Amino acid sequence: MPDKPHAVWGSGRPAVHALRRFRAVDLLIVIGMAGLLFGLIELGREWGAPRHREFQISDSPWALPEYTFYSLCRGLLAYCLSLGFTLVYGYWAAKDALAERILIPMLDVLQSIPVLGFMPGLVLALIALFPTSNVGLELACVIMIFTGQAWNMTFSFYHSLKGVPQEMREAAAIYRFSWFQRLKWLELPFSTLGLVWNSMMSMAGGWFFLTVNEAFRLGDEDFRLPGVGAYMSEAVDKGNYAGMLWAVVAMMLMILLVDQLLWRPVVAWAQKFRVEEGGNGEVVSSWFLNLLRRSHIVPRVQVLFGKLIRRRPRLKMIQTQKPGTSTGSAAGRILSYVPLAILLVALIVGGWQLILLLLQVNANSWLHFLGAAGLTLARVATATVVGTLWTVPAGIAIGLSPRLSRILQPVVQQVASFPAPMLFPAVIVVTQSLGINFNWSSIVLMLLGTQWYILFNVIAGTMAIPADLREMTRSFRLPRWQRFWTFYLPGIFPYLVTGWVTAVGGAWNASIISEYMVFRGSTLEAHGLGRDISVAAANKQFPQLAAAIIVMSTVVVLFNRTLWRKLYNLAETKYSLSK
Repeated sequence: MPDKPHAVWGSGRPAVHALRRFRAVDLLIVIGMAGLLFGLIELGREWGAPRHREFQISDSPWALPEYTFYSLCRGLLAYCLSLGFTLVYGYWAAKDALAERILIPMLDVLQSIPVLGFMPGLVLALIALFPTSNVGLELACVIMIFTGQAWNMTFSFYHSLKGVPQEMREAAAIYRFSWFQRLKWLELPFSTLGLVWNSMMSMAGGWFFLTVNEAFRLGDEDFRLPGVGAYMSEAVDKGNYAGMLWAVVAMMLMILLVDQLLWRPVVAWAQKFRVEEGGNGEVVSSWFLNLLRRSHIVPRVQVLFGKLIRRRPRLKMIQTQKPGTSTGSAAGRILSYVPLAILLVALIVGGWQLILLLLQVNANSWLHFLGAAGLTLARVATATVVGTLWTVPAGIAIGLSPRLSRILQPVVQQVASFPAPMLFPAVIVVTQSLGINFNWSSIVLMLLGTQWYILFNVIAGTMAIPADLREMTRSFRLPRWQRFWTFYLPGIFPYLVTGWVTAVGGAWNASIISEYMVFRGSTLEAHGLGRDISVAAANKQFPQLAAAIIVMSTVVVLFNRTLWRKLYNLAETKYSLSK
């Protein structure tokens, strides 16, 4: 006989005849929560500890569990910050046409600024704010990881809001949804699938610069923090191959746990937000989510929180308003214009300070940076083309096949989330043994970290194609090649453009460690703008650093405003499945 009905997580209320006995899964949850609480207490002690002028990174493998936990907490804190930024910034840009003209170009600029462009000033400012503890340095590291996560998620959310199907908009207008009801019941569900996949990719982007963020040095000043990234950086500097291997193993285990305990359940949960009108869609499952659904603790906690925050709207017709008006429109304009004015003032003040800094750069330096930008641009384009050639067919195959998705999605998530710079030493050893010049090897290093942006967006776009349309192509017995060119490629095109934009932005950002790295005590350099930025930051040459970043941002924004904007318009007008 089966067990009596019990609470189902996500239903909003426990079953009437729920079992009252304490299950083994509840014991595991309690133990896990106790361990997490203990870890957070230790993390708080680390944050509040006095700041050491020169931090010693242990080379013992036994230090890695603690270091890995610290790195994980920084990544998760940065993700929470990125998610909040995404929801506010993306919604603001999508809903206010005036703000959109400023916010989207500014997002292009922010995405194009490499980590070393933010890091020196931010670290020095936060250390000055918290001079006696590690709080300032820890906050700087979290914000640096945030800069590797937020832009991809924000672009995805913004374009999802712009692509909500017209019939859904009309239904919301008929029921006179308020802005919050529209966001909660229409826009967030519609954007969830793409946001989930881009969140996974953003976490991978945050890990990419882990060795830079945790092992940061500015001239002769030491700003390192305990973490797996700093452990790896120390091992690379000393040529400690055993330490590199231990760091790789620790990072792989951490990513595997995050995938199984966080992302796989979230992906399975997000499938209910797919836009379908029929057909058999792919079923994604998660053993951990199924385990939580068998728990008695989780649904009761959910009910407790639900009573505090849940307010379901009553869907009724309101005849007191004219169609197309909103009672909160005046307040909404104030809420938009006031922060927009503050933002403009901050941009003007910051721009003036930047001009004063750039006046110290001579004409020869500007010409050098322009030539270096051309070299880096060639590497970025090559890496993007090579990445597209294999990620598009692979992503479509994974997105179409439930079997491949079950097998390869965890593998792809594991490989994509792994910080590519940790693999750079192995790649360098191989390329040097083959006699390949570092100017060419840097393209491979760049590709390792940016191809996943395209792959994840292609998988998300393929999974978002309604199943009934896929079945229609099979029923007409279209050849596979014809299906690819006439149906699948146009169907994923909006997602593919987002993947290209974020991959190119990531490639420019990755150039600072792909074109300049220290390995076994020797410096490897590839002529390019990324190399110039790294050298300027290492030598505290702030005017040259600012000039090189301005050149990089200008090139990225010009491409975004010309090539990518045209492709986005084409995706929204010709290849959108919702219009």
